[in-house]
Amino acid sequence: MVRKWLESRFEAARSDQAIADRQGRSAEGDSDKAAAEEFVCRALKADDATNDQTRFAARLKGLLDQDEYRHAGAHDDRRFEREVRGYLRKLVKMTKTNTGFENRLRYQ
Repeated sequence: MVRKWLESRFEAARSDQAIADRQGRSAEGDSDKAAAEEFVCRALKADDATNDQTRFAARLKGLLDQDEYRHAGAHDDRRFEREVRGYLRKLVKMTKTNTGFENRLRYQ
């Protein structure tokens, strides 16, 4: 269920990023937010840790403990890193309570 949720969020983030990029400079924050979500989902969706809640939580903690995150398409590196950390914190909460992964709606 987690892997399917990550795949759906990955596709939604890619779409959101494309829309924000077409809107230009005024939507750079939205683009960085979508890029951060895409970055996290890409890092996790093919990981074997998605099969075990404890290993998945450890993988999230490992990603959260990284000093910096690099993404070529980010407009503002600090904003991108802040968004990545925020998204990882959201996933940590979802993993602890084991809720929210059933919601695969486009907008969350």
